[in-house]
Amino acid sequence: MKTTSTETASKMPPRLAVIIPCYNEEDILAETHDVVVKCLRQLINAGKTDRESFICFVDDGSSDKTWDLIEGFTGDGMVRGIKLSSNFGHQNALLAGLMTMKDSADCFVTMDADLQDDASAIDLMIDKYLEGNMIVYGVRDNRSSDSILKRSSAGIFYRLMNRIGVRTVYNHADFRLADRRVIDCLAGYREVNLFLRGIFPLMGFRSDQVSYIRKSRTGGRSKYPLQKMAGFAWQGITSFNTSLLRIVTATGILMFILALVTAIWALITYFSGKSIQGWTSILLIISAFSGINMISLGLIGEYVGKIYLEVKQRPRYHIEKMKL
Repeated sequence: MKTTSTETASKMPPRLAVIIPCYNEEDILAETHDVVVKCLRQLINAGKTDRESFICFVDDGSSDKTWDLIEGFTGDGMVRGIKLSSNFGHQNALLAGLMTMKDSADCFVTMDADLQDDASAIDLMIDKYLEGNMIVYGVRDNRSSDSILKRSSAGIFYRLMNRIGVRTVYNHADFRLADRRVIDCLAGYREVNLFLRGIFPLMGFRSDQVSYIRKSRTGGRSKYPLQKMAGFAWQGITSFNTSLLRIVTATGILMFILALVTAIWALITYFSGKSIQGWTSILLIISAFSGINMISLGLIGEYVGKIYLEVKQRPRYHIEKMKL
């Protein structure tokens, strides 16, 4: 009988692949390489992971020397590299690494290249994995390294996602461990509007969490300014739920009731012989209706646009080079 990867993991150290997407990270990539390689060697020496465990850097169309550095790292036998032909975005770069390497390891850790994710937490993730968990989420203990605005907006985002029924892990980004069977299932999710933070909890496999302190970036610039984070949050909300469309329907019903009440009031005042000034109330009603109507059309347009992108079924990434 064929053994599963989890059953194999209980008998022998799993082969681990650490997937790290990179975009213009030449200032910090050498440090990232050293830190993660050290962590991986400690795991191997402790007998927690197989000696064939490796790191895979995914260059997401960088315009600096990121790929040159990755090519240099591949000489030590512990590093592999994937170069995408263009900048396809963080989520697609993660997916490219996972899908390309999914048959080369028993479990996978994804983390950012800026070292804000604590590489030492991988040790705890492996422990949870060996206990039988198929997904292990890295959850931030606090967000003290973030600005007040970023902390506040993140809290609103997670609360909103949970309120509209989208399953997410609070204070979890994309630092996680996943079993190979989970990645095989992930391959079946073909949507172009990719939001991995929502997909992994949606799959429902046995999971656990490890806490870590998120560090400040020591080099390079953040690739997620507030505007891009807002766009990413909007992507997550509209990709997983149609609640906003239900809000449009509810608002339409409310406006209809308001219009009906206004019509009754107008008829009563008309038949009672009272003069109706009316211009202010009419103007307010027309303005309110017009604004809500435009917002509603915009929300519907967002979903239609997503349908358009999904129907085209364009590839989510193209690989230009690989160093294995």
